[in-house]
Amino acid sequence: MLTRRDFAKGLGGSLALVGIHPLPAFGSSTAAALYGKAFVLDANTLSSVGQTPQAEQQDLLKAIRSSGVTVVKCTLGGANGTYEETLADLGALEQLVEVWPDDLMTIRTAADMNLAKQNRKLGFIYSFEAVSMLEGKLDRIELFRHLGVRVMQLTYNRRSPFGAGCLEGETGGLTDLGRQAITRMNQLGVAVDLSHANTQTTREGIAASAKPVVFSHAGCRAVYAHPRNKEDVDMKALADKGGVMGIYMLPFLTPSPQQPMLADYLRHMEHALKVCGEDHVGVGSDIPFETVMPPDIEAMRKEMEERKAAGVSAPGEDRPPYIPDLNTPRKMELIADALLKHGYTTGTVEKILGSNFRRVLTEIWQTRS
Repeated sequence: MLTRRDFAKGLGGSLALVGIHPLPAFGSSTAAALYGKAFVLDANTLSSVGQTPQAEQQDLLKAIRSSGVTVVKCTLGGANGTYEETLADLGALEQLVEVWPDDLMTIRTAADMNLAKQNRKLGFIYSFEAVSMLEGKLDRIELFRHLGVRVMQLTYNRRSPFGAGCLEGETGGLTDLGRQAITRMNQLGVAVDLSHANTQTTREGIAASAKPVVFSHAGCRAVYAHPRNKEDVDMKALADKGGVMGIYMLPFLTPSPQQPMLADYLRHMEHALKVCGEDHVGVGSDIPFETVMPPDIEAMRKEMEERKAAGVSAPGEDRPPYIPDLNTPRKMELIADALLKHGYTTGTVEKILGSNFRRVLTEIWQTRS
């Protein structure tokens, strides 16, 4: 996931094609009232926010205060961070929380999520998008768990010591070490995230876990066939095991060069609700927390080229990672408004906004506090 600073280094001149404008959050009074009382959790955003330059931190805090979001899962170490780089990311976030204690807190337990809501703070759940920082060492799962990491993937886009990523084709599943890693995560109360796993690793990972697993940020392959999107059968298996799927806001919702819009997002959301049921769907935006602005276009192009050269980009990374008509820190309120207009009940919308992820993380983490 990208911060505005990271986004400003990424994805090039395509911005000129879609137009970037700050979007005020205007929804119905019913949606506004619901959003004001709801527990709101974004299951993937704000990567490396701790390294946001000091000059930009005030802008970030303004966005946080106005967002209405209670908890976000944020990535440490990026797509292929080393052990040392990941520790640096963690330290930077811890420092940010120390500097802004009235606004921010870290989430280590289920009770912390409730405290964040009660005290009107933004809570950070630390997570791994990749496993490069583990270097295939199972004991590092426990080490990073002690340091606050509560969600870990088995792979990024490519193969890891634990399994196959989504760009490795559909076959090639969990390794023996991957099965051991899942067992260790289950024992320690670390959520297994299969968002970037390929089909076989996804399927075998769900079956191997004694606890629910999550797709923190993904889309539906039945709506748009892309390797980062999930098959119906695996979405159903996830739900049957008690897991939750967060629908992301990435370009992978639609074929290139179409920029995804709210209507496209809702197609994936509603399909997931049909397949998984209302207790097993949430939001994992995987896009900038703040309003996307158009600076540094050349730097964006450079970052896109660097990701492609490094082999970590996915097909379709040729459009900016945002949804123009959700371009606001209050994007979740606009989703709530749209869902209500589509006939979903306030109870269902509250589950999607965050209580589903709160429930599953509480169940997964309860082994140890």
